Amino acid sequence: MRKKISILVGVLGVAFATFGQAQNPECPQNLSIFAEHAKVKNYDAAYEPWKMVYENCPTLHYATYLYGERILKDKLEKDPANKDTYIAMLEDLYATSYKNFPKRYTETGSLIDLALLKYDNKIGTDQEIYDLLDKAFKNNPEEFKNPKALYLYFSTLVDMNAAGKKDLQEVFDTYDAVTGKIAEENQELGETIVKYVEKEDAGTLTSKEKKVLDAARKNGENYEKISGSIDAKLGKLADCDNLIPLYQKNFEAHKTDANWLKSAAGRMDSKDCTGDPLFVKLVEALDKIEPSASSKYYLGSLYEEQGNSSKALEFYKQSVDLETDPIKKSKKLTNIANKAAKKGQKSTARQYCNEALQLNPANGTPYLILAGLYANSANDCGSTSFEKRAIYWKAAQVARKAGQVDPSLSSKAAQTAASYEGRAPSKQDIFSSGMAGKTIQFSCWVGGSVKVPSL
Repeated sequence: MRKKISILVGVLGVAFATFGQAQNPECPQNLSIFAEHAKVKNYDAAYEPWKMVYENCPTLHYATYLYGERILKDKLEKDPANKDTYIAMLEDLYATSYKNFPKRYTETGSLIDLALLKYDNKIGTDQEIYDLLDKAFKNNPEEFKNPKALYLYFSTLVDMNAAGKKDLQEVFDTYDAVTGKIAEENQELGETIVKYVEKEDAGTLTSKEKKVLDAARKNGENYEKISGSIDAKLGKLADCDNLIPLYQKNFEAHKTDANWLKSAAGRMDSKDCTGDPLFVKLVEALDKIEPSASSKYYLGSLYEEQGNSSKALEFYKQSVDLETDPIKKSKKLTNIANKAAKKGQKSTARQYCNEALQLNPANGTPYLILAGLYANSANDCGSTSFEKRAIYWKAAQVARKAGQVDPSLSSKAAQTAASYEGRAPSKQDIFSSGMAGKTIQFSCWVGGSVKVPSL
């Protein structure tokens, strides 16, 4: 139901053009009246003529649904005494919109709107809301783009699990599906941002391109918020204490199911449960039935856990070589870079970060890894205290780049950059040093330079 609202220019002419569809000759006139009122948000005046058209000629024009939602929501807010009536009308509006105007509205959108209506007005049970969203998501996940609905879908499931109505495995399966959906949306948004970011830096964006870029960043921020909320909602359900017993119980039934093994091994790896013998069983079973980029990566994690870094790196490289999807390959390279960074292997980590960025410029995580590497090199990059602390400006620049290209990291990138800038020389330091506006070259492994801010 949530479509871009277009201005209904000449709606009266359109109404008469479709007059043959109307059984009641008063419908076109009432359509014109309510549309004009609704366009200026005079919903009270729009209600009666709208109601007449909706009840007598629901297929006359899509404006009946376009403005009907707004009119009814306004009545719902202003006339709480008749709340039940307006809710029932909205339910009917959502249920019939895609049937009467399939080119304008979809069943997925209708199901989402019905679920949110029930949730917002506290009229639906968790089961009813979940069933609506589950049907919408599974029928057409590509059209399921509402961040609030995505969170509600998962949150309701977790609450039902807590009440003993849903299995923990279903929670994990849905978590994978929902976070995968968010990752897809963020990737698409990131690619849009990368497309325009150079023009933004150069100051050559057109007004239309700026609107597209701003919308992509805003949507990315919304997905970032719900992604954090979803992880928080999952909480301790995904801790090793819960994962290990669950996967032990289900292993025999799924030991030849590659998708299940990949999901289980992946979650144990992400939650640092790789020290448990079950992780070995999962990885070996996966590699036996489907040697792949995933199985080689998890074998690398296995050797990493055992302290055999060289063997781990060998399998990580095999994993990257076997991966054909550039987005997944970039993610694997990023994970390897992160592991190298944690071990203090700065040059190696930078190499993998750069390779990851070449494959997917919309992947912001490598920039955060690089920023951290630079910040941790302050004592190695400069002969004076001022020069050493100047590396934090470079770290902040790189951290901000993460949020610039990857909207899912915008908040984290901004916080990280601000932290680094707080450790860089202050305005007083710059004034005392006489370095304002000058360029500092880094002769350490970082290389490159940074320009000291002007006062």
